[in-house]
Amino acid sequence: MRGVAYTVFQGVKPESMEVEVLGVLHNVNGPKGDVILVRLHGQKVEYTGVVAGMSGSPVYIDGKLAGALAFRIGEFSKEPIAGVTPIADMLEINALDRSPAEETAAVKPAISVIAGKTASPGEISTMPNSAQDSVGSFANYLKPIETPLVFNGFSEQAIHLFAGQFGSAGIVPVMGAGSVSDDKQPEPLEPGSAVSAVLVRGDMDIEATCTVTYVDPQRLLACGHPLLQFGSVDLPMNKAEVLATLPSPLNAFKIVNTTEPAGTFIQDRHTGIMGVFNRQPEMIPVTLSIHSSTGMKQFHYEVLNNPKLTPVALMVTVFNALHGVNEFGEEITYRLSGSIGVKGFPEVTMRNMFAPSENAQPAAMQAAISLGERFGRIYDNPYSAAAVAGVKLDFDLVRERRWARLESARTSVTEARPGEEIMLETVLAPYRGERIVQQIPVKIPTSASKGTLRILVSDGETLDHIGRSNAAFGRKLDLASTISLLNKEHSNNRVYVSLLEADPEARVADKVMPTLPISIMNVMDGMRGNQEMIVSGESNVDETATAALDYVVSGAQLLTVTVK
Repeated sequence: MRGVAYTVFQGVKPESMEVEVLGVLHNVNGPKGDVILVRLHGQKVEYTGVVAGMSGSPVYIDGKLAGALAFRIGEFSKEPIAGVTPIADMLEINALDRSPAEETAAVKPAISVIAGKTASPGEISTMPNSAQDSVGSFANYLKPIETPLVFNGFSEQAIHLFAGQFGSAGIVPVMGAGSVSDDKQPEPLEPGSAVSAVLVRGDMDIEATCTVTYVDPQRLLACGHPLLQFGSVDLPMNKAEVLATLPSPLNAFKIVNTTEPAGTFIQDRHTGIMGVFNRQPEMIPVTLSIHSSTGMKQFHYEVLNNPKLTPVALMVTVFNALHGVNEFGEEITYRLSGSIGVKGFPEVTMRNMFAPSENAQPAAMQAAISLGERFGRIYDNPYSAAAVAGVKLDFDLVRERRWARLESARTSVTEARPGEEIMLETVLAPYRGERIVQQIPVKIPTSASKGTLRILVSDGETLDHIGRSNAAFGRKLDLASTISLLNKEHSNNRVYVSLLEADPEARVADKVMPTLPISIMNVMDGMRGNQEMIVSGESNVDETATAALDYVVSGAQLLTVTVK
């Protein structure tokens, strides 16, 4: 059989290609997932070959829509031979399907199946090299046509540093092979038009472009294979203009300008993606301000709302913004003041300092990871899906390394009585600075038992690490308790003094019950199976801290006092 296919090689108007059907490959795209094998003919396609961005190009036979170009054959093919996803499989994608993205996001496949996640011109696998080699040589015979995820406005270092995190989400970023413009595009979307799914938009952009397969008044189908196979999604759907189609035996692709909005992509499924018109996507607005001696720079952008990709998208955009200012350097310290708004819950506040530490991790990377970790804990909730309303971040940039190590701590006495006040002396050793000696008064609790009282002098991170020592604790809390715990976390620019007694302590959700009597513990022992309860053998009976210091404090010391 013979037919015709349409795609855009340059501009916005689809051009035709002749199609020669070679046969049908049964069950190659999953169980009952057939693929129509075709050879493309025409001066342009025979020169460019099957290019990234062509996926979704509609194929018509006898005037009827047969399916979408979705697969390519081999790596250095001399002929434009492609696989077509049948349109019947694509039409199964239903707007009413509400399978949440979270379910798909929780699945991390060990290998890339033949029609796996494809928003990339490459694959990242967690398999050993030998296994990768054997799978790679197999999968390359027939694999989805790449949909390059283009990062616009990002530095090469930002993309390189976070490639691993994107790789775990099934993405290999592409830098600078296209851009975003505010140009109007009056031409309507039609089968064969280029269309973009936007993950980040504003002062920084991340978008993926493929081709429209089918359009009716209510919906649009594109790609012919999954973008990331996240199930229900909420991504801006924009028109796109192809600036050029770049031929290459290794990696041919379309260079694309994403233009005006056209609706929202709501489904990302095994056989394609579906968008609807006249609907606005719900993105997360981010305002990021950087204050320095040269003034203030402000970035406004929006990121997608997805449990798996939002934390990574926020990390890379924050690092990229901090890295992209002229004041950036190895010896920079940042003071962060920010908030994450979650609908129906108190704001998650962030007040911290970030400075290059002894392991030489850049402060900008620390700030990005800290933010991503908070978002991960908000999203990773088994009880309710977090509706994030917005993110506000203010960074004060200091052109020096404001980091200090807790060098020593000692008490004025070795024995004390309940209710008595003792004095602690701490010595901080700043990076290339004079040592700082501080006196911290500590009151022995009137309820303190006779015997040894341990005093932990530490930074805030040590205390938070102790609180999260049970890996299951944070994950199993409801969203309100998780946010409460996040807001109780210690800042890293203070010295904390914690008094520890050898009596058991129980934590239920975000509440702490210290120094429990044995009789109460016996009653509560049967509740240890409760997923929100943790029992530890030591109680933090009192905690005090210095005023905020202009240093990131690191280190811990353990002292003992005998209570008489």
